[in-house]
Amino acid sequence: MKSTQSLRNGPHVPIGQYGVYKGWWGNIGGEKQRGIITYGIAPNRLNPMAQAGHNAVFNIWRRFASQVWYFGPSLAAAWYVMYWADKRNKFLNSKVGRETWER
Repeated sequence: MKSTQSLRNGPHVPIGQYGVYKGWWGNIGGEKQRGIITYGIAPNRLNPMAQAGHNAVFNIWRRFASQVWYFGPSLAAAWYVMYWADKRNKFLNSKVGRETWER
């Protein structure tokens, strides 16, 4: 199967304002780059879940410790009010509490 003429010649791009064709996307022109070194790791050497459990525990603790100051005081106040109300209710429903309230 042969490719069409337009595909063999590349896309039709009009010459720019200054009469210079700079190249297609990814091949803009200029000198070939030299001295660029890239490093990679083979996919069979990757360990994407390395330290995931360890990091999860400490990240949860870090986030909790930073947020506890927003909800902690109101939670403690609500707990204390409920504790006081329960204790007061038990006292008022006791024999001594009824006698004290009637006076």
